Amino acid sequence: MKSLETCYEINFSKINFIERKVKITNPKTIISGASKTGKTYLIYDFLSNFKSNEYLYIDFSDLRNDLIEIAKNLEEFIKKNEIIVLILENFEFQFSIPSCENIIISTSSNEIIEGFEHINLNALDFEEYLLHDNKHQNITQSFNSFLKFGNLPEIINLEEHKKIQRLQEIIRLICKDETQYEILKIMIENIDEKKSLFQLFNSLKTKIKLSKDKFYEVCKILENSRIIYFLPKYNQEKSTKKIFCYNYSFLNAITYTKKFKNEFSNMVFLELINKYEDIYYYEQIDFYIKSKNIAVVSIPFFNTFLNNNLIKKIIKNALELNIKEINIITISNNEKIQDPKIKINVLPFYEWALS
Repeated sequence: MKSLETCYEINFSKINFIERKVKITNPKTIISGASKTGKTYLIYDFLSNFKSNEYLYIDFSDLRNDLIEIAKNLEEFIKKNEIIVLILENFEFQFSIPSCENIIISTSSNEIIEGFEHINLNALDFEEYLLHDNKHQNITQSFNSFLKFGNLPEIINLEEHKKIQRLQEIIRLICKDETQYEILKIMIENIDEKKSLFQLFNSLKTKIKLSKDKFYEVCKILENSRIIYFLPKYNQEKSTKKIFCYNYSFLNAITYTKKFKNEFSNMVFLELINKYEDIYYYEQIDFYIKSKNIAVVSIPFFNTFLNNNLIKKIIKNALELNIKEINIITISNNEKIQDPKIKINVLPFYEWALS
């Protein structure tokens, strides 16, 4: 029982935890989410309510842990040591879950089990980012860093010259092999683009040996793991979907090609998915939130005069959907556009995200 005995000696009492908007409140909880979004730290926070001899923490990504030994002896070990909290980190349901008063599971699978609450953990939104950021002196500096290096908790306080390298390492960690890496890479390169999977497959198969089945299988894995999102067009399910990634700064980490508008739109999208489920895109409208009758459009560098024709098209399409309000999200502009039929706000991202 060497693995279990060693895991039982782990003590997390000295780890500092910064609050997230999501918290483990149910004694039986499954946490899923993309890599490095903070699942482990939610568990540390939960364990702070218990003494170290009351919990058993097993990380299945730790190569020292013997899966066969753990599966065989776990139930007996829990009873013998009167453990009341069992943590199964990076668990892929390789064996039946034993009986225990509290069971917290982190996984990349989208597993639903009766009696367990399911938490989908996204990376930091901007408000959470500000709580984690103890390096920058004001909101402008924090926003610039958030925009450039993304939303993953561990990146915030890294030295700047190490951030891109770490983002590249995380992309590699996500992928099980070179094929998966190439598929994820082409997805990241096409964030905020309307591209069909068939288009992307045809493009990628000219560079690597790849079957259609394998490509679609990996895309489904990336979607189920909430690494990649496919945003549908409103009322047109067969239309090409827009592609987004759980961390927009990955684009900057894999290419020198600048696609600032795409990254910015992806950043806006991630703020929205923390609040709404019914998000779509439409002609000239980046994001349509049906339940709120709101349109959100990302125009980083907004100018009323230069964008006048675009605004007219956005208003026309918004009225087709009976939208009552348009929010135009920018880097720093803040104004109101007068229109007799619809409310139009022009807001800087940081003000919009914190409102």
